[in-house]
Amino acid sequence: MDTSLEVSKEEEEENSPVEQVAFTVSTEDDPTIPVWTFRMWFLGLLSCVLLSFLNQFFSYRKEPLIITQISVQVAALPIGRFMASALPTRKFRVPLLGKEVSLNPGPFNMKEHVLITIFASAGYAFGNGSAYAVGIVNIIKAFYRRSISFFAAWLIIITTQVLGYGWAGLLRKYVVEPAHMWWPSTLVQVTLFRVLHEKDHGKGMSRNTFFFIAMTCSFCYYVFPGYLFSTLSSVSWVCWIWPHSVTAQQIGSGMNGLGLGAFGFDWSTIAAFLFSPLVSPFFAIMNVMFGYVLVVYFAVPLAYWGTNMYNAKSFPIFSSDLFTAQGQNYNISQIVNNKFELDLAAYSQNGQIHMSLFFALTYGFGFATIASTITHVSLFYGKEIWQRAVAASKTNRPDIHTKLMRKYPDIPQWWFYTLLCGTLAVAFALCEVYKEEVQLPWWGLLFACALASFFTLPISIITATTNQTPGLNIITEYLMGYILPGKPIANVCFKVYGYMSMSQAVSFLSDFKLGHYMKIPPRSMFLVQFIGTIVAGTVNLGVAWWMLGSVKDICQTDLLSASSPWTCPGDHVFFDASVIWGLVGPKRIFGNLGVYPQLNWFFLGGAAAPVLVWLAHKAFPKVKWIPLINIPVMLGSTAYMPPATAVNYTSWIIVGTIFNHFIFKYRKAWWQRYNYVLSAGLDAGLAFMAILLYFALGLNNTSINWWGAGGEHCPLATCPTAKGVKVDGCPVY
Repeated sequence: MDTSLEVSKEEEEENSPVEQVAFTVSTEDDPTIPVWTFRMWFLGLLSCVLLSFLNQFFSYRKEPLIITQISVQVAALPIGRFMASALPTRKFRVPLLGKEVSLNPGPFNMKEHVLITIFASAGYAFGNGSAYAVGIVNIIKAFYRRSISFFAAWLIIITTQVLGYGWAGLLRKYVVEPAHMWWPSTLVQVTLFRVLHEKDHGKGMSRNTFFFIAMTCSFCYYVFPGYLFSTLSSVSWVCWIWPHSVTAQQIGSGMNGLGLGAFGFDWSTIAAFLFSPLVSPFFAIMNVMFGYVLVVYFAVPLAYWGTNMYNAKSFPIFSSDLFTAQGQNYNISQIVNNKFELDLAAYSQNGQIHMSLFFALTYGFGFATIASTITHVSLFYGKEIWQRAVAASKTNRPDIHTKLMRKYPDIPQWWFYTLLCGTLAVAFALCEVYKEEVQLPWWGLLFACALASFFTLPISIITATTNQTPGLNIITEYLMGYILPGKPIANVCFKVYGYMSMSQAVSFLSDFKLGHYMKIPPRSMFLVQFIGTIVAGTVNLGVAWWMLGSVKDICQTDLLSASSPWTCPGDHVFFDASVIWGLVGPKRIFGNLGVYPQLNWFFLGGAAAPVLVWLAHKAFPKVKWIPLINIPVMLGSTAYMPPATAVNYTSWIIVGTIFNHFIFKYRKAWWQRYNYVLSAGLDAGLAFMAILLYFALGLNNTSINWWGAGGEHCPLATCPTAKGVKVDGCPVY
């Protein structure tokens, strides 16, 4: 009896110190379970192709839908079990492998299922929906009305997707093996795998039953906000009370204003951009909330109504569009010459570019986020990173999951070095051979890669502990805009090499943590994700090429009919960024020749803010909540706005607080058993109904006409309030 208690105590000490992980992740493993099966390859490649096709297709729509790997995760189980019952078990010899294999090595197992889901994850670009670099093709062909060769476009997409894998492999021991680097988003996946495969011996409703009930309810409910009653997506009741007040609608609109009181009774609204609020830890939600409140309810109102900063009242309070000084939309085509560069004479004639106040301040807080990321990680994690770099095995006792993973052969480091060097060589060749199409010189590529490799570690640490990922897009755009102004495609290429390669590295590390929890052989994880990335990027480009050539006036909102769904909202923001940072350049926007030079002070403020928190922690070490203040997350909280809107944030914060504070605190047993299951069920039901609605009704543009299908009913929220500014549909002051 004493021995049993001693063993139990030892296992408890070895388990993860993170409570959520200890609740969720199994500490058992069977290394003999087969993973390289025909079922895994067939279902994995099929799901990768299907998701990459659908996500690229949906990305051009007014209401873009991202179909996540959750849908495949659910659908693959019955198909896999059917294949296990139907395929022959006879073994045959494969000469190249030098051993006997079977199409059906036994029951469909959880590890096969995980690798199929990794393939599917590549199919939705690890959270982006489609490959980020496809945006370059879209803006060249649809917005600038220029051309790029298919092969050059393919090389851009593939190299930007693959490049981050090299340095991600070098960072695994820092952000995958440590127990406190727990990657909250992976726990939803772990929970769902266990729900689908393990027998549930707990009291009450089984998690499997709960999942299918949640999925069914989500599936049935989404027909209302998704088609019959779209106003539920943003219930902006302030606009309904004051239907003729521009100011009230600016304050109350969840889609085009500050969203005061707005809420979305729609899971696609709640989980958009910031992902599921049930996954993020409460302290991260609080950091986002404080940052959001600071920007949206203090900084913006003070600057707009209090000081009229940058003539803010001449433009909408919330918009990603670019404007003239008179409040009219800026005609970008007039300032681009036949060399695809800035026409300085035409720009001088048309005048400076202006932004909405919210858009401008978003860039300012983006500057602060980048600076604070460096100081925050240096102060709070620098000592630990250095210790692990010097003697990782001596300074940290591995938890049970790290010990179990040592049974599998690790990935040789030369795999990562080879992949990194090979991808760089191809990217260098692209910049030299297709220099007129990509505009990026070889030294620009090298600089982008250096930035990405430098920021990957601190941003991975933030993601692994808070479930929020600060982006590099602003700093990459800013630097290249100063170094090489007037070349929009050079700027966006620099951005995707600097930003996207870092993002891919973080995604790769996140998937490795999922494999770590699920005890998947590391080499299998690496190869599946690499192959899935190549396949998905190729399909993304094929679909984009087809859509851009077959849909008339795609992305051209001024030429499309009012009922057309092909408005490309994400690409519109991408295009605006190429104009601000690449074509016109930061010197003429944020420098001494521009309207917004004061925003550069945000860099200094961002760098200083974590120092104040760190000093407070040192002065009051017993106050536990001080180190939970995460300045990069707080300052970067509104980085998704636009295209994210206020109702996305308010809904996400409210739901996240309910589940990860109140339910976690007062109904911990329920939270432990059902929280992540509920998140997965809501995602899956929404995805299935959204697909059904599109193919049943959306293809034919079948719609209904009544008040509840007319949006949020805040038509005046986009109006300017300066005297004498005339905009169609708006009152003139």
